[in-house]
Amino acid sequence: MAAHVLAHAGDMPDKVALSVLHDGTSDDWPFGDLERAVRATGTGLLRAGLTPGQIVLMRLGNTVDFPIAYLGAIAAGLVPVPTSSQLTRAETAVMIADLSPGAVLHDPAVACAAHPRIINVADLRAMRALPPCDWHMGDPDRMGYIVYTSGTSGKPRAVAHAHRAIWARRMMVKGWYDLGPEDRLCHAGAFNWTYTLGTGLMDPWAIGATALIPAPGSDIAALPALLARHKATIFAAAPGVYRKMLQGVTRMDAPSLRHGLSAGEKLSRPLHDAWRAATGTDLYEAYGMSECSTFISSSPAHPAHADALGQPQQGRRVAILGPDGPVEMGAEGTIAIARDDPGLMLGYLGAPDETAARMMGDWFVTGDRGVMAPNGQITYQGRDDDMMNAGGYRVSPLEVEAALAHFPTLTQIGVTQVEVKPGVRIIAAFYTAPAPLDEAALDAYVNDKLARYKHPRAYIHLPSLPSGANGKLQRRALPGLFKARPK
Repeated sequence: MAAHVLAHAGDMPDKVALSVLHDGTSDDWPFGDLERAVRATGTGLLRAGLTPGQIVLMRLGNTVDFPIAYLGAIAAGLVPVPTSSQLTRAETAVMIADLSPGAVLHDPAVACAAHPRIINVADLRAMRALPPCDWHMGDPDRMGYIVYTSGTSGKPRAVAHAHRAIWARRMMVKGWYDLGPEDRLCHAGAFNWTYTLGTGLMDPWAIGATALIPAPGSDIAALPALLARHKATIFAAAPGVYRKMLQGVTRMDAPSLRHGLSAGEKLSRPLHDAWRAATGTDLYEAYGMSECSTFISSSPAHPAHADALGQPQQGRRVAILGPDGPVEMGAEGTIAIARDDPGLMLGYLGAPDETAARMMGDWFVTGDRGVMAPNGQITYQGRDDDMMNAGGYRVSPLEVEAALAHFPTLTQIGVTQVEVKPGVRIIAAFYTAPAPLDEAALDAYVNDKLARYKHPRAYIHLPSLPSGANGKLQRRALPGLFKARPK
């Protein structure tokens, strides 16, 4: 996987692979320097006593150290686990118990539970002076990396991916990005987000393009100027970033920009239209999940029709399933992708039954509802279950409820997403208690239990929560109570 991503270091060592963008300058990494840093890090990790096949948990910040360590681990045959720097010490303790990693790669500024083998960021940087490791080559179906996703049970699940997943990403190059070696792709996300790692870094590098990443701490309001100054040709972000960029803006001058890419959550038509009016360029959306790379998308060659997501990328087999298998064109069902897709996970680590539960014959069932038109375009119809989306991260309401359940005097809790204005959704906690509770105290209570993006943004006190005849919470009735509450 790492050798594939950095294959162009041999034929264009001096071309800039990565520019970290500051207001008036940039920190540039040519392909040759990047490959040397990655392979030297691989050597350092092996000299630290790690052996191929071992898992390493990544608790690093939003710096270039993250992708170098990630690819360095893969280059040496290790299995990295990239994680959000927002996770709390308690959340990482669960991961460490789950994974039994051989080491934790750690920036002291990032929360992390104790582990007997910590390799800190200063040691990782020092490794770059070592000789390069050999690429660890082998079966493309062997485990290459792990990502975490919220499980429907409320317990985050470790999703194991094979090295072959990088090949599946080639189908996005024309099917979504319209990306070529001459492009300069700017991604607005942090280095330690998997969306950034894939779309923002590895995919451009794999075809010899240049990746642009705003420096840590960059203001979203400064992004239009960065796009113009650094001649970005493609911009990628989550819908929330586009929304903030366009606040109070009617015109955005980015003369080199060809188009934008959106993923992580559903893109609303009004937001798309506002971007087009401000920039004169289009946005192209993609749909995927932690268990599989994006496999439905629009692109310049195949724009989405009306409110559709787009169509299956060339080389993908996608179906809309009912209880008995694929449904007719135009009928609603659950979006599914072929279980032999190269981008599909190996499975949930240590959870074969849960892995098997996501399979239906030849298909992996996503849990998202959709409709496929006769022209192949797929329209998203929402979740089959209660999973929430917080800025591109899937969050289980059960996990949030468990974190709040023992707050003093709180008697019942129900969590869901609510729409506060068109295209804008937040996590809301509905609760019962003898009297309304202090929202700041509730937020502080979960602060050491949940990453910030999992926190409710609204707390609603109710005399009772909706329930069925068996007393079970009727979660899908909660959004209506949010809309009906007194303003």
